[in-house]
Amino acid sequence: MSFTPASQALARFKVLDLTRARAGPTAARQLADWGADVIKIELPAGVGDGDMGGPRHGPDFQNLHRNKRSLTLNLKEKDGLAIFKRMVESADVVIENYRPDVKFRLGIDYETIRSINKRIVYGSISGFGEDGPYRERPGFDQNCSGNGRAHVHHSHRRSQRRNLLRDGNPRCPA
Repeated sequence: MSFTPASQALARFKVLDLTRARAGPTAARQLADWGADVIKIELPAGVGDGDMGGPRHGPDFQNLHRNKRSLTLNLKEKDGLAIFKRMVESADVVIENYRPDVKFRLGIDYETIRSINKRIVYGSISGFGEDGPYRERPGFDQNCSGNGRAHVHHSHRRSQRRNLLRDGNPRCPA
């Protein structure tokens, strides 16, 4: 069965997708839906906590990673990292959503990737930002929502509550 993407608008771009959980895979999926050649880099079975997108053949995982190709690489291993860096040479975009300490430890931070490919577009998704007091925390939706609601709940003065809400919705404090 042949596959025809819904659009070819981004067909000339190669994207390396290092994302996990929800926000990152969704962003990469949008590029794939518009025709980009998105290559999902997956962890080998038994390494880490997997993709965190549900069972591989489950509907959530299939939806998050539709229209993508995949390659299994262990970036903690010398050979896996070397293969990834060779792929970076011809890529247009790298998308990741690791905590800042993780991407530096793996050697896949912006400066390192840009030294391999000067024209790379590097998309980094972080729940709590690249700097600041919470930068090392994982940023899942539940963490942000719960943290924002806790701050709102414990704010005694109305002005404090107003500062923690934007458009009526809790946000992650920076």
